[in-house]
Amino acid sequence: WPKARSLWNDRRSGPVMVKLLTRAEIEEFFARLKKHIPDPKTELQYKNPYTLLVAVALSAQATDKSVNKATEPLFKTIDTPEKMLALGVEKLTDAIKTIGLYRGKAKNVIALSEILLEKHGGKVPKDREALQALPGVGRKTANVVLNVAFGEPTIAVDTHIFRVSNRTGLAPGKDVLAVELNLEKRVPKKFKQHAHHWLILHGRYTCVARKPLCPTCVVRDLCNFPDKTKELAAEKPKLKSASTKR
Repeated sequence: WPKARSLWNDRRSGPVMVKLLTRAEIEEFFARLKKHIPDPKTELQYKNPYTLLVAVALSAQATDKSVNKATEPLFKTIDTPEKMLALGVEKLTDAIKTIGLYRGKAKNVIALSEILLEKHGGKVPKDREALQALPGVGRKTANVVLNVAFGEPTIAVDTHIFRVSNRTGLAPGKDVLAVELNLEKRVPKKFKQHAHHWLILHGRYTCVARKPLCPTCVVRDLCNFPDKTKELAAEKPKLKSASTKR
């Protein structure tokens, strides 16, 4: 998990404590993100809850782009635990070798597929505890699956959400769990379903780590970050359109 200092302070010797956003500001914060992206989607490609679980597990310490590159051909034929076990660990390892830590991830995917068949009838459980009992599945992965596959208002905190929450004053915390619990308390109920996606997309394409694109930020005036940029970065990351089912 990311440490608070590396993402909170942006090259400073100590943490930058920012003023907390008020309830009214948080309401406006999410209203603007919703207006900017009315129906946010995960950028990971998937076909069903099982392939989503696999994709999220593979995305640990890897980019969505690299995962999609590997899973696009894989998921065309392998989309159930049964098919994954038939494929086997050697062929799966070869299929995902472009992803970081691929050997360990391949073993985890085979192992979790076995457990899904043995204990859950081949289905992905809708229970956090059961999900986190699967090999290679931590709290963040469980939260993503519960949110995207089953519509639960969970908030999975990754590097981007951790940075945005601390930098803006939305929901500061020293670690990802503290940020998650703070977000659970501070995000208005009506925005919780998509809060994870709004924040991750905002952090990935606007509130980037080294030089945030403050001049084009839709919540610039609400944000309490003291070192807002005044010039655009040399190149703005391009937001790819999301398909209706991924």
